[in-house]
Amino acid sequence: MNKVHVAIEGKSLALSNLGKPLYPHFTKGEVIDYYTRISPVLLPHLRDRVATRVRFPEGVDGLRFFEKNAPRGTPEWVRTETVATPGGRSGSVEFVVIDDLPTLVWCANLAALELHVPQWRVGRPPDLMVFDLDPGAPAAFSASCEVGLLLRDLLAEDGLEAYPKSSGKKGLHLYVPIKDGQVDDTSAYAKRSAERLAKEQPGLVVSKMDKSLRGGKVLVDWSQNNPSKTTVAPYSLRAADEPRVSTPLTWEEVEKGEPVPCTAEDVLVRVAEKGDLLAPLIGG
Repeated sequence: MNKVHVAIEGKSLALSNLGKPLYPHFTKGEVIDYYTRISPVLLPHLRDRVATRVRFPEGVDGLRFFEKNAPRGTPEWVRTETVATPGGRSGSVEFVVIDDLPTLVWCANLAALELHVPQWRVGRPPDLMVFDLDPGAPAAFSASCEVGLLLRDLLAEDGLEAYPKSSGKKGLHLYVPIKDGQVDDTSAYAKRSAERLAKEQPGLVVSKMDKSLRGGKVLVDWSQNNPSKTTVAPYSLRAADEPRVSTPLTWEEVEKGEPVPCTAEDVLVRVAEKGDLLAPLIGG
């Protein structure tokens, strides 16, 4: 196993197999490079949130597994938080928290391509509400955008502002920053909003998870506001045939209804030009 020893912000890491393809034309070294270069805008969205990592040790065409626990051999400088997980085998999980660049690079070196986080920070109530708009075939990304605009306007009626990003696949995510007192129960509110939209737009929207109901419609998935659920983080890579990224969008791009180029290199260019379009989500 070829290893390269590096020091990042005073932490020592041994990076291995940098030339190994994790995508058909994108190596582990390129994954680490992307996460390093995107870290200034990515890390604020991960900070203080326990991370579920989706690892692909043999690349996107091989087996994958979700990892919540800090694995054996986790460096002592990696921040971990033990969080209660009702219904789990042990009742709690020692999660990794990706608070800094050394931890991010360490995760990337373990082929953790996808990084998923909850809508709350450790020790705090939810500060985000999220909707996952998932089109059922033959509906496409344009249908998700249409529903996203409708949902944006519905939320605005209650004084809530939504921010869009692509899922990195065929869907759209809407994030809503929540301030104290705005929404008492984000999960219940999100469910009511999804059900209302499904009632108002029955030919376009479905709020129930049953796949048999989703043909040609867009599922407004409100369930990711459950405290035990996670959503892929902004700027995280996704497992696909190329290194696509869950990419923050402008509402003007959503109005066009067309997919935005979202490979790792595309997103680095976008951030250089536009900055972090989801900066309003970060809060204090």
